[in-house]
Amino acid sequence: MLSFVIAVAGKGGIGKTTITGLMIRALKRRGNVPILAVDADSNVNLAETIGFPQGKTVGAVRENFSSDISNMPPGMAKETLLELKLNEGLIEGEGVDVIAMGRGEGPGCYCPVNNMLRRFLDILAKNYPFVVIDNEAGMEHLSRRILQRIDALLIVSDPTPKGIMTAGRIRDLIKELELSIENSYFTINRIQGKLEPVIEAEIEKHGFKSFYGIPMDKLIYDYDLSLKPLMDLPDESVAVVAVNKILDEIIKL
Repeated sequence: MLSFVIAVAGKGGIGKTTITGLMIRALKRRGNVPILAVDADSNVNLAETIGFPQGKTVGAVRENFSSDISNMPPGMAKETLLELKLNEGLIEGEGVDVIAMGRGEGPGCYCPVNNMLRRFLDILAKNYPFVVIDNEAGMEHLSRRILQRIDALLIVSDPTPKGIMTAGRIRDLIKELELSIENSYFTINRIQGKLEPVIEAEIEKHGFKSFYGIPMDKLIYDYDLSLKPLMDLPDESVAVVAVNKILDEIIKL
């Protein structure tokens, strides 16, 4: 099965995980399941955002693999052991499964393990028609650690000059790395009323011709405050409505 891969990137603190969670919610409500949710941010919190417990991260499995090998049963292949350990980190739910990447590859990374890791994730993703990735701002690790192809990349900013600048850098980095991205969608989150002229100028300066807007939504703040999962947001939530419109463009349903 060829998965449809949606990834979300942008600078820290602008609501990437929230948008990822809302995208997962929208896909599930439409019956586009099963979905593999990948938390590729080292500050893992996607699972809790959509109402899952936090499982063992892929980074933790990699770091402990050397000691696991020393206790490996006779006759077991390393690939088999790694697959068993990684499956412990896959949190399964109704229509959505979650896996968290955790910490990145350290200076003493064990390259054979990383190669096995890529193969596992590639095989795992093929079991899901939709894969949604909550990504860090930098895209380098995406090209070497997770998936080689992305169908839709949401480059997310907030309505600030720094957010727009970071979005521009991400777009430029994608070109430099020659990542295989079918379509990208510049998205501004937490919009309150009309954009300030300085923000409009910054958007034009960085060559973005248009953008998708997600309004500031007090419901999301209230849900975060009470630790409610975003999957339970009502359909009339303004952020839910906006993300649904973006998804209409992405998968053309």
